[in-house]
Amino acid sequence: MGQLRVGMVGYAFMGAAHSQAWRTVNHAFDLPLSARMSVVCGRDEDKVAAAAVKLGWEGHATDWRAVVERDDIDLVDICTPGDTHREIALAALAAGKHVLCEKPLANSVAEAREMAAAAAQAQTRGVRAMCAFNYRRVPAVALMRQLVADGRIGTIRHVRAVYLQDWIVDPEFPLVWRLRRDVAGSGALGDIGAHIVDLTQYVTGQSITGVSALTETFVKERPLPTAAAGLSAEGNGSSGRGQVTVDDAALFLARLDGGAVATYEATRFATGRKNGLRVELNGSLGSLVFDFERMNELQFYDAALPSAEQGFSRILVTEPDHPYMAAWWPAGHPIGYEHTFTHEMRDLIEAIATGQDPTPSFADALQVQLVLDAVERSAAASSWVDVEAVLAGV
Repeated sequence: MGQLRVGMVGYAFMGAAHSQAWRTVNHAFDLPLSARMSVVCGRDEDKVAAAAVKLGWEGHATDWRAVVERDDIDLVDICTPGDTHREIALAALAAGKHVLCEKPLANSVAEAREMAAAAAQAQTRGVRAMCAFNYRRVPAVALMRQLVADGRIGTIRHVRAVYLQDWIVDPEFPLVWRLRRDVAGSGALGDIGAHIVDLTQYVTGQSITGVSALTETFVKERPLPTAAAGLSAEGNGSSGRGQVTVDDAALFLARLDGGAVATYEATRFATGRKNGLRVELNGSLGSLVFDFERMNELQFYDAALPSAEQGFSRILVTEPDHPYMAAWWPAGHPIGYEHTFTHEMRDLIEAIATGQDPTPSFADALQVQLVLDAVERSAAASSWVDVEAVLAGV
């Protein structure tokens, strides 16, 4: 069996998730290549050395450029904040390395266009690139897409998607990098909204063509953090505060090119919601509902049944003939969040080994970036109609 020698840049939340996947993918799936966890890279020597031991990497480095230039690295896995994606990905592709890049692909449409163009050019040399939208790899989501493609719910008319979190509800939660536009690109919109944009386009097979949006930042400034941090952090104990420069919430209406209309909501201020991703599709012949908090289930309403038998049915997506599930446990035994990343690595390794283009491609991720940009443009230029003015005939 040949090897796919991986160098990963970044070792925090996503780096840990990706490491778990690289460790387990060849144990779960029979694949033509074996993933080798060669080196993990981070800026802090002590921290990245500890991460290498904890996460299972053979070695560590503090300069991502040195990792990209190594002859014994076949793939560069980018798990860093968005402001670094472009530079690392372009360098890796130019060096002939396959690339896996976390979402959203970039912090701007211009950066995403450049990355997609570089990936297309690298593709002509047999170099592959993929963007890491892991929720595509939930078995229930893959089954949802399959049922839609098979025509089981007919013509899709409505799409409803929400992604709700609450980890920054406290106004004293510090100003971590995800709350700074210069590093993250956008707030809830890019961090979690990008997921539901990609997921809904994936399961419907339709692309968003237009949006009408609003965004809101509820807490305008926060305490400065003790250090660079993500989903959990502490203030630095001083009186120093900084400006929040991203959205806290984004809501928008959309039209899709297959005729469906859609609503989207992404917020990190939904008190009590920890990771509430939910998608509902209503079609001419039925409906489908996926809720990540019940990730091993899919709700299906089949309007073709006799009226006395109609109702939402619960499909437990744990059978060996469900997507990805044959690799895991006996029927009825659920899987978890970390498995989505293992499925991601499985699909990427298969694509590289067979000379196929993995999905979602950088071009797919660029399309998501175009939607995010359209949402921000719409929110900035929106015309708000006052209801009392309508009543007064103004």
